[in-house]
Amino acid sequence: MNKTLFSLFLAIFSLPIVYADTVRVATFNVSMEASNYQPKGASEHSGEVLLSLLESGEHPQIRNIAEIIQRVAPDIILLNEFDYYPEATPTAVSLFVKNYLNKSQQDQTAIDYPYQYIAPVNTGVATTFDLDNNGEKTGNAGDAYGWGMYPGQYGMALLSRYPIDVAAVRTFQHFLWRDMPGALQITKPASGEPWFAPQEWAAVRLSSKSHWDIPVTIGGKKLHILAMHPTPPTFDGPEDRNGKRNHDEIRLMADYLTPERAEYIYDDNGEKGGFAGQRFVLVGDFNAADIGDKHRPGVIEQLTEHPLVNSSVIPQSEGGSESAEESYSSRFTAYWGARADYVLPSRKGLTVQGGGVFWPVKASPLNRLVKDRQSSSDHRLVWMDIVLDED
Repeated sequence: MNKTLFSLFLAIFSLPIVYADTVRVATFNVSMEASNYQPKGASEHSGEVLLSLLESGEHPQIRNIAEIIQRVAPDIILLNEFDYYPEATPTAVSLFVKNYLNKSQQDQTAIDYPYQYIAPVNTGVATTFDLDNNGEKTGNAGDAYGWGMYPGQYGMALLSRYPIDVAAVRTFQHFLWRDMPGALQITKPASGEPWFAPQEWAAVRLSSKSHWDIPVTIGGKKLHILAMHPTPPTFDGPEDRNGKRNHDEIRLMADYLTPERAEYIYDDNGEKGGFAGQRFVLVGDFNAADIGDKHRPGVIEQLTEHPLVNSSVIPQSEGGSESAEESYSSRFTAYWGARADYVLPSRKGLTVQGGGVFWPVKASPLNRLVKDRQSSSDHRLVWMDIVLDED
């Protein structure tokens, strides 16, 4: 067998066998936001940029994103960095499904997601404050509730083959950081004074995008998709405001799963308390490495060591292993060398069949889908195969 055929064999058969009662849950930071499609330094950004590309159905980078999804064929997938643009009718996510996923990419079987969920996020939503303390009140970027140049940048979307119980969805976009007991405090390094003025601290939201609890009905059973996209713990200064926010965003989800610590939490409808279901899967780009030079001790462990979370199966890939010298690089989910994206199922109510990361090796014909930043995304699709146990 020649090398090309062998590589194709590996690419096709590296995905685990999926049994009839198995549900494949995935997360994918798709980088489908305006600045990804415009020249560097462009001053005008909005959700309309993505919308126009989705209407055409022909953008090569988005077609590659769709092909990756078709090849892995998840039943439920969270898309991170998918611009939220509420003015669009139909919605941007509906156009992505119709014009890209519903159409075969490179002879792959088209895939449909009749159930979709989108909601507002904090990125780019203006405040009247100088939150980054640079002396200017811009209303966007570092002065927005979450870093973004326009409302909805770096949003989220959930696609599902199974019905979403929309009436039971809980979102936490407006939860105030100050309302978390023991929230990490940010101080100015030179003076030790609080980073945020009192009126700012009274208004700052914790979630840089949003936190979602989305119940999905599968064969009469509920599976809760717990989704988030915490801020990267970088792009700040010695005050470490993003690092501390990342920690507390992840803590919010950990506390949500812990009844004795969840009493302070309230959702966007004012309902208080934490997780009330049985089965869940945590998904998203958590921007929190679990090992290596980007690992911040005690951050991702809030979830991976949580008693309700099954973190025993770590999705891996041969492409990730090939991408760096570290012995643990097979678990990397981003080209910049870290495990940033997670699919973490609950211990109760679920049996894990396996998982993986879509990262073909360089010798594979499918490496064209991930060979550089412009091919698809700087992140890789991560999936987990689970079986819903009997109640």
